[in-house]
Amino acid sequence: MAEKKIFTFADLSQHTGKDNLFLAIHGKVYDVSGFIDEHPGGEEVLLDEAGRDATESFEDVGHSDEAREIMSKLFVGDLKTDGTEKTKAKSESASVPKPIPAPEPVDSSSKIQYVVALAVVAGCVMWKLL
Repeated sequence: MAEKKIFTFADLSQHTGKDNLFLAIHGKVYDVSGFIDEHPGGEEVLLDEAGRDATESFEDVGHSDEAREIMSKLFVGDLKTDGTEKTKAKSESASVPKPIPAPEPVDSSSKIQYVVALAVVAGCVMWKLL
């Protein structure tokens, strides 16, 4: 069996295209390029995690034993980590949520003034008619 390669986060980040797609899960690197069209969750899921540590996303979904068996066939090497690169890679790729704009205040006093004025006019008309 051929010796497996040791990947760094820099190496991993070079494999983000649909035809050259690597993921790291639990310190192991997988070439999922040939599996992208067969992935039950769709290719977008894999492309979103491309070139980085996808352990958390992988475990959040709760993959089956069959999925783990498929992974063993896609294994290409181990991920060399020192702890700081993982945090850096995760923070660079994490999307920053955009703040939700506050709703514009409604000028309720002008609406009240309009209703009061209309009531006064209606009252005057009714008083004249009676």
